[in-house]
Amino acid sequence: MHRSRLSTFLIDTPAAEAARSAAFWSAALGVPASPVPDEPQFTSLPGVHPDLVFAVQGVDDAPRYHVDIETDDHNAETARLVALGAVEINRWLDCHTLRVPGGQLVCVIPVHSDPEVFDRLAHTWP
Repeated sequence: MHRSRLSTFLIDTPAAEAARSAAFWSAALGVPASPVPDEPQFTSLPGVHPDLVFAVQGVDDAPRYHVDIETDDHNAETARLVALGAVEINRWLDCHTLRVPGGQLVCVIPVHSDPEVFDRLAHTWP
């Protein structure tokens, strides 16, 4: 048995445009843009939603949006999503990147949120 939840909405932007993109989204959504310490590719947009992380991520790829699902068992959650039709396309540390039906990207990540938030919002899977 494991638990998971939708935790993060990421605006993937070519790295050279990340600062401009973060400034745009900060102004458009009326929230601050806060660089994430020790993770320079991320700029957080706190305050967009109380239970979800919103951020701009500088990438070496095309612009897109993707979501992260956090879980207390990333191997079990990845297997569950693959059984539903996703295809694993990459791994980096404990992050599994999947392409889901429809072509979108989903990353399966270890729990990053406050434990109370995870406990309150996570779904339990058999």
